[in-house]
Amino acid sequence: MADDETTEDEPEKKSKKPLLIGLILALAGAGGGFYAAQSGLLFGNKEEKVTDNGNDGYAGEESSPLPEVAFVPVEQIIISLGRNAANEHLLFKSQIEVDKGNEEQVTALMPRIVDVMNSYLRAVDVRVLEDPKALIKLRAQLLRRIRTVAGEDRVRDLLIMEFVLN
Repeated sequence: MADDETTEDEPEKKSKKPLLIGLILALAGAGGGFYAAQSGLLFGNKEEKVTDNGNDGYAGEESSPLPEVAFVPVEQIIISLGRNAANEHLLFKSQIEVDKGNEEQVTALMPRIVDVMNSYLRAVDVRVLEDPKALIKLRAQLLRRIRTVAGEDRVRDLLIMEFVLN
């Protein structure tokens, strides 16, 4: 009876075997996943190759020729932000991407384009200008206005070269 009491008080030792097996399986799975992603088995082959025309490309892809575009520079715009703003001025510089052959037409409309851009940027709330995430929305709004002035088929995109608040 004395032997029965001593065995009841001692807790049973649990085996560490399941923990060890789980750790080994997790490491093997992580290693296998890394290998599959790096070798291209998971997301496609990403090994670089050089195509016949000398351009770098990815294996399995043929490089297409770049579209024929031109860039029309827009004169730098400086806007006073007012007394209540944390910054005093906005310096804005951009270029308009057009198809080859449309440069002269868009350049001829440049005074109207600058006027539309200047009017829009002055009307935007200062808090919006100071928000780093707002640049995408500002770019889209400006591009829409430029396309309205210059023609939807003449303007491909607006590239913001400088957007400085100081």
